[in-house]
Amino acid sequence: MRIIFMLFQLKLLNCGQAVSQRKLTQSEMQSLQETLRADYVNGNIRLREGEYQFDLAKTIASFQLELYFPDVKEIIEKGYGEGKRDDTQFIRKIQTILKKMEKSNVVKILPKRKPWELQRYALSSLKFRDSAKDLVIFATDQQIKQAQDLLHSTLNQGAPAAKLGYNKIRISILVLMIVASYVAILWDLVQSVIDPLIFIPAFSIAVACSILLGKMLSRD
Repeated sequence: MRIIFMLFQLKLLNCGQAVSQRKLTQSEMQSLQETLRADYVNGNIRLREGEYQFDLAKTIASFQLELYFPDVKEIIEKGYGEGKRDDTQFIRKIQTILKKMEKSNVVKILPKRKPWELQRYALSSLKFRDSAKDLVIFATDQQIKQAQDLLHSTLNQGAPAAKLGYNKIRISILVLMIVASYVAILWDLVQSVIDPLIFIPAFSIAVACSILLGKMLSRD
């Protein structure tokens, strides 16, 4: 039972890490929108089934349909198996091919979030016209629609969270201003002579901030 419980905890931890890794920035969401909306893109490289370019593009597309940008190791693990994930020579080979695909307008290399992270990859579209003028599609219209709906849902979830965070910052600032104003008022009151240049502005700020804080809290 103890082993089962530990495995269950590990599973929850991995799930939590996966969720955190899938958090998207605004620029990443915009990039996904552009990819999902894009029509046929002219790629200056052959995309024939069974070749590395095709397999890599297909694997990246499967990640993007789940609103995720993979790095080279994740692409290799999903496309070629876990055994190849840490094969240094194979990683370099795939990175070289991905670089050629970027120059051929098929793949986009995304900027790193942190300097020590691996670069992540995205397709410029899910539909291509390759160098042989063949039409290559990596997702059906239904799959694209499902991904668009998922992205739309993610955007709607993110907006209230951002607004809530902004409101918390405003509330914190107002509370600090009220506290600072009352401290100034009390300090002025304990002096032998009350200074109106301190008392009146501090009192006015305290009242104004209290009213604004009350309105904000009543809306929330």
